[in-house]
Amino acid sequence: MSLGTTPPGTSGEKQASVWVQRMFADIAPKYDLLNHLLSFNIDRGWRKVLLTRLKPILIRPGARVLDLCCGTGDVLIDLQSAAASPIIGADFCHPMLVTAHAKSSKRGFQAPLIEGDAMQLPLADASLDAISIAFGFRNLVNYEAALHELLRVLKPGGLLAILEFSHPPGLFMRIAYGFYSRALLPFIGSLISGSREAYTYLPESVSKFPTATKLQDMMFTAGFADARFELLTGGIAALHLATKSTARA
Repeated sequence: MSLGTTPPGTSGEKQASVWVQRMFADIAPKYDLLNHLLSFNIDRGWRKVLLTRLKPILIRPGARVLDLCCGTGDVLIDLQSAAASPIIGADFCHPMLVTAHAKSSKRGFQAPLIEGDAMQLPLADASLDAISIAFGFRNLVNYEAALHELLRVLKPGGLLAILEFSHPPGLFMRIAYGFYSRALLPFIGSLISGSREAYTYLPESVSKFPTATKLQDMMFTAGFADARFELLTGGIAALHLATKSTARA
């Protein structure tokens, strides 16, 4: 059985995909506010780590970099600030892309945005130098298939960077984060967004997501080389990095 997100009341990948798409559309207007509020702005530091790891590719003239599951564009804008070429954004939730478009325009650039599914990207084989995914990978309906799709569109030597919530190894952090995500996060999230369903699903999706070690193994199995990860903030999040082998066409 393949691993992937399983929202409540859904059966099969198609239903799960539609559910996730609708859920993000519903919370799009308050998404940025809640991200920063609920993470106590720690997410900004995580994004800086992601930017640092991708910078050697970003500064290359002509490098093609995709921010997948770009949402409202926060990470895309961070990457663009250091990039020599336009960063491509992709998401399957139209209201999120509308916000991303407005935010990039306000900052003086027009981001090339694609409305499309991460499971079937409208991109040619071996066409990207790097892909970033920040807190979107766990919402995909089939992790194994997604990794194969990302491998397909990367050039040999291309880099995949997945920033995602993880499972803290320390007992204190695990207990504290568990209480916060199960009790406080749904209450605050539903109070501000009006959607308790969304902010109940989000921490549940984290609890079901593979451990950092398991995801690393999945990346190797999919065909990536040099898969590694670094735990952030006591393991609340993890940054996974892997390259496409130069031996692969």
